[in-house]
Amino acid sequence: MLKYYISIYFLLIISFSSLAQSVEVINVENMESIIHEKTGKTRVINFWATWCKPCIEELPYFEAVNQDPDFDDIEIVLISLDFVEDLNTKVRSYIEKKSITSTVKLLDNVDYNSWIDKVDPSWSGAIPATLVINNTLNKRIFFEKQFEESELESVLSEFQKEINQTNR
Repeated sequence: MLKYYISIYFLLIISFSSLAQSVEVINVENMESIIHEKTGKTRVINFWATWCKPCIEELPYFEAVNQDPDFDDIEIVLISLDFVEDLNTKVRSYIEKKSITSTVKLLDNVDYNSWIDKVDPSWSGAIPATLVINNTLNKRIFFEKQFEESELESVLSEFQKEINQTNR
């Protein structure tokens, strides 16, 4: 009987570890592809880091949008600006602990001044920062700020209304 329980225990551990979110390390060119890809969906790209308190405070709001059926036509991409050497110790452990299911990438370039204009020319480099974009319809909005939950939902709802009106 003990062998049975031990077997079940290890199967559960394996099952939960296979559900763990993977994090892809990307370069600036990959990031640009994510920004410019025409998916037909609205893509919300949030730049954050585990060491950024305002970022951590707003991440649950992005995750809530990711799981909300009212926002099915929105794709959330969280791009971490942590150091690559912190991938396992900070980034993966954080997203596993918080059960984040949104797409998570880690940008391998910490020379922010060399690429922030590729996200938005108005970006000073401060985080959190969020780009809301629909490349199929050439619509985009950039925010260099921390969101409150209702504010994020309102911005995305308004953006989607504009998209729906354009599609008519």
